[in-house]
Amino acid sequence: MTPPPPTPPVGSTPGPELLGTRLRHLLDVLDAGVGAAYADLGLAGFRPRYTPVVRVLTAHGPASIRDLAAAIGVTHSAASQTVAHMAKAGLVTLSPGADARQRIVTATPEAERLLPVLDAEWTATTAAARALEAELPYPLSRLIDEALTALDRHPMRDRIADAMAAREEQPRPLAREPGPLSAPARTTRP
Repeated sequence: MTPPPPTPPVGSTPGPELLGTRLRHLLDVLDAGVGAAYADLGLAGFRPRYTPVVRVLTAHGPASIRDLAAAIGVTHSAASQTVAHMAKAGLVTLSPGADARQRIVTATPEAERLLPVLDAEWTATTAAARALEAELPYPLSRLIDEALTALDRHPMRDRIADAMAAREEQPRPLAREPGPLSAPARTTRP
């Protein structure tokens, strides 16, 4: 049996063992910078994830959440959550679609009014991202695309299972007792 990899010492640069944590931190740093730029433009509280939605809706008109998700490259769930926040902020409206599951998203006049500022910010952010990538030994956008392609080929769950099998240490699922990490009990109705 192979011993587990050592835990990095405090203060050292972590490796792949903290990949997800470090990627979330990177995203938080990027989003905070863009959010601060919005605040500088008088758009405090405007979230960076709103801009692609506003741009798609103003360029192409009303769209289903599924079509928005595809257009901006996020999951249906992420697009739905973003749209819900935008509706609360008065930036979009929702109406029924062709069937009961579909909702059509439309930009409000308030969102359309913001478009010139959002377009200017978008252009500046794109230039800033290019400048950031020029400082890196490898373009981050290319690395992200390659990582997503690799994970499509071989999902992380499968990679973990393969690594555990290679170590011959198949942990057994824990018995679920009620507690903070267990799923809520299902109730049945008569």
